[in-house]
Amino acid sequence: MFTFQSASIDDFDRLLQLRLRTMRESLERIGRFDEWRAYDRFRNSYRPHYTRLIINPEGTLAGCVAMGPVDDHLLLEHFYIFPELQAQGLGSRVLSKLLEEADRAGLPVRLSVLQQSDAGRFYARHGFIETGEDEWDVFYERQPQTATQGVAGEN
Repeated sequence: MFTFQSASIDDFDRLLQLRLRTMRESLERIGRFDEWRAYDRFRNSYRPHYTRLIINPEGTLAGCVAMGPVDDHLLLEHFYIFPELQAQGLGSRVLSKLLEEADRAGLPVRLSVLQQSDAGRFYARHGFIETGEDEWDVFYERQPQTATQGVAGEN
């Protein structure tokens, strides 16, 4: 299992390092890895009051995720899990918890993933629909679910 812990401004440096570790390969694949650009982008979008640390049962940092209101929806961003902890179901458990919160609030969730990223398939399995793309990102949205609807891919 995991627990959430509130992030603070003091977590910026370690979460930036987590971002660089998890995003580097995908950014290099499309020729966009630049440590300074990654720093700048994270600095401009880091909202500690909406960011949660994902903590392992042992009490160690496993990743982070941010989700907060923007206009008429929730924006999901900065969802990073250490590479050695990926593909073990943790991301799905974290996302399911966040989607439950969104459903209770009755709000859609929007996000973007890097072009050619495996994350698109992950989000599609959780009911997200592609809504558009630009040169670097693909945009997704998931409408709130009611108790009788369920999520695509669940059985």
